[in-house]
Amino acid sequence: MTQFVITGATGQLGRLVIDVLLRRVPAERIVTAVRNIDKASDIAALGVQVRQADYNQPASLEAAFEGADRLLLISSSEIGQRTRQHQAVIDAAKLSGVRLLAYTSVLHADTSVLALAQEHRETEAAILESGMPFVLLRNGWYTENYTAGVASALSLGAVVGCAGEGRIASASRADYAEAAATILTSDDPAGQIYELAGDSAYTLSDFAAAISRQVGKTINYVNLPEGDYRNALLAAGLPEPLAGLLADSDTGASQGALFDDGRQLSSLIGRPTTTVESAIMAAL
Repeated sequence: MTQFVITGATGQLGRLVIDVLLRRVPAERIVTAVRNIDKASDIAALGVQVRQADYNQPASLEAAFEGADRLLLISSSEIGQRTRQHQAVIDAAKLSGVRLLAYTSVLHADTSVLALAQEHRETEAAILESGMPFVLLRNGWYTENYTAGVASALSLGAVVGCAGEGRIASASRADYAEAAATILTSDDPAGQIYELAGDSAYTLSDFAAAISRQVGKTINYVNLPEGDYRNALLAAGLPEPLAGLLADSDTGASQGALFDDGRQLSSLIGRPTTTVESAIMAAL
């Protein structure tokens, strides 16, 4: 019986992947590899195995991956540390005899102008070099990256960013989680590279207009220079690395880095991706 291991399972994406997998395979065939076991008590209560695994402690990874057939490496959230951390996971997976490694990369990682794409490119190269059977899930932008700011937009009367008129083909975390679970439970997915994005694209002006329609008052889009937007995010309380990443990503969006119209995500999950209007409604 195939055993599935999910890293980073206490994160927002990981928990959703577990939810989808539980609808497809028995709980005892699912292992969650988490840094802090105490944070996974709700997952353990579902009958899922919980094992301690720290990207910074390679020995813990080998123990967590024991008996694993298919492993989902959800990229680390520690920007600047990810290449090293992911290499430790890849090495441990190979030593543990994992037969398929799926990795959540970023849209068009090989050509992307996004600063965050560099560590993804390095991880993809390490996976290829390992010789392990793999699947690359190049996830586009999460719609939640923008809907998280809806409350702020309402208080300011504006959506603020530096994406210009760049088109963003985002999808919900739930959409990407379903894609990951679909791949893990597919018959023979090895060797595939998926460019995953939403079915439809919008500009941040469109996003502001969608909020306006739902709340019945005008919300404008204010486009700032990248440095000013970064400073605005810092003033709002975001930590420096995240503020820099979001500002750089908006600039990348203005250059097409968050756009894709291949519809591989909806094809993979067998339904349309979540609309931005639905995501805004959920946020409201």
